[in-house]
Amino acid sequence: MDLRILEIASHTENNKIIEDFTHKSKHKNPICGDEMEISLIVKNDVIKDMGYQCKSCVYCQASVSLLSRKIRGKHVEDIKSFISHTEKLFDDVKINIDKYWKDFKEILDKKNISRKECLLLPFKTILKALKI
Repeated sequence: MDLRILEIASHTENNKIIEDFTHKSKHKNPICGDEMEISLIVKNDVIKDMGYQCKSCVYCQASVSLLSRKIRGKHVEDIKSFISHTEKLFDDVKINIDKYWKDFKEILDKKNISRKECLLLPFKTILKALKI
């Protein structure tokens, strides 16, 4: 296992319950059983806060940890645009994504292809919460 995955997953400051959420979703990975619940506060189409709880592997935890730190203050359309490219990051093709999201290239990579569904679970849960 990549030590960088463990380091990213160790940032758990957003592993919290948000009581006054505006959007919420729960999603389960049918392949491995990972479970993710995400709560968001969205105002004027901008993410103001995100909390998550998960029963999942360290890959899923790393992905949601990084996402929870990068998403705050971002416009819903920017998030939607980025998420539309996440699956392609596992391929060996050059993808132009905003440099703000470049940290994800480190984990959404072909070296982690066997954990692709785990790493993408937080993104699918966000999309479900935002009903995109």
